[in-house]
Amino acid sequence: MIVVQKYGGSSVADTDRIKRVAERVVQVRRDGHDVVVVVSAMGKTTDQLIRQAEEVSGIPPARELDMLLTAGERISMSLLAMAMHELGYTARSLTGSQAGIITDTTHGKARIIDITPGRINSALAEGHVVIVAGFQGVSRDSKDVTTLGRGGSDTTAVALAGALGASVCEIYTDVDGVYTADPRIVSTARKLQRVSHEEMLELAACGAKVLQVRSVEYARNHHVAVHVRSSFSYGEGTWVQDESEANMEQAVISGVAHDTGEGKLVIRRVPDKPGVAARIFTALAEANINIDMIVQNVSEDGTTDISCTVPLADGPRADLLLTALLPEIGAEGILFDSDVAKVSLVGAGMKTHPGVAAAMFSALSDAGVNIEMISTSTIRISVVVRAAEVSTAVQAVHDRFNLGGEVET
Repeated sequence: MIVVQKYGGSSVADTDRIKRVAERVVQVRRDGHDVVVVVSAMGKTTDQLIRQAEEVSGIPPARELDMLLTAGERISMSLLAMAMHELGYTARSLTGSQAGIITDTTHGKARIIDITPGRINSALAEGHVVIVAGFQGVSRDSKDVTTLGRGGSDTTAVALAGALGASVCEIYTDVDGVYTADPRIVSTARKLQRVSHEEMLELAACGAKVLQVRSVEYARNHHVAVHVRSSFSYGEGTWVQDESEANMEQAVISGVAHDTGEGKLVIRRVPDKPGVAARIFTALAEANINIDMIVQNVSEDGTTDISCTVPLADGPRADLLLTALLPEIGAEGILFDSDVAKVSLVGAGMKTHPGVAAAMFSALSDAGVNIEMISTSTIRISVVVRAAEVSTAVQAVHDRFNLGGEVET
């Protein structure tokens, strides 16, 4: 039986922590499991490397930046392999390309398109623990090293678990599971024992930082059971599973997530005619700018306002892109508001329980929080509010749905 474990930057921040990780891996190996470990760079290594690159180059070439950043994970994997040897267990460290992680050609946020784990399987058959550098792969077309973007080690681990048919993918981090809200905002937030892939995907997309969105998407598509655990304790964490296995508690609502990393982009007085919206969002898509919530106002005098949310980092680029497009589409202007936040209520049970939206909006009204945009799916309701009111909004919604309780250990 294969177990895939992933350890984040805080779990391998220094050599003492790397030694503790080695001891945890050895324990699983002693239990008779084959183990594949995915590691992130130590502590803030990636941030430090980015700063150094920017000191050398105003705009570092994407290919060379990827070459630089992948060094962080290679340091972690090598040190962990050495620590394993000190404990009497042989380990084989592999870079992403050596591990068979094949990606597209997009530097900085490449997508995994295939896994060819031949070297991993051979090492496991020889009795070794395999340690893989997370966050990286190799382009199928250019053969260049690529990186998967922030949180990419989660995706590496889940993808390997799916390709290897692992029984579980354990994600070790500095928190002990998925909570009903950010405990830093809501002191009564409760740890969830289980959550479905669909619910976790919505929570991650709406700002919950425990798991990277693409890793959850991969887990859902390949039916990988993910166990989110703390690397600093041995307690049970949160299981992220297929819906039939996860919804044993039958909770209507799983949690409240928030995201302060998006801004609101408004295209003013857009001609209300076919093809204009398509032109706007095609231009954004071709620039690889992700769009989240979209709202179009009622047409007035033949024009309308179109609002959407975009990542803050992409806001200035989107503003410039659409400003240049104004003469073509005949719109009046562009406004970008960075002082907003998104608050989302997520739960599979809301599909069959009417009144969830009404209760959420009532809670926000009672707390004096104004709603600027609304977006929904079958298991999610998201609203945009002022950034200064995000803590009030999260607390109010969490309280209205009675999501709190004693924190499980």
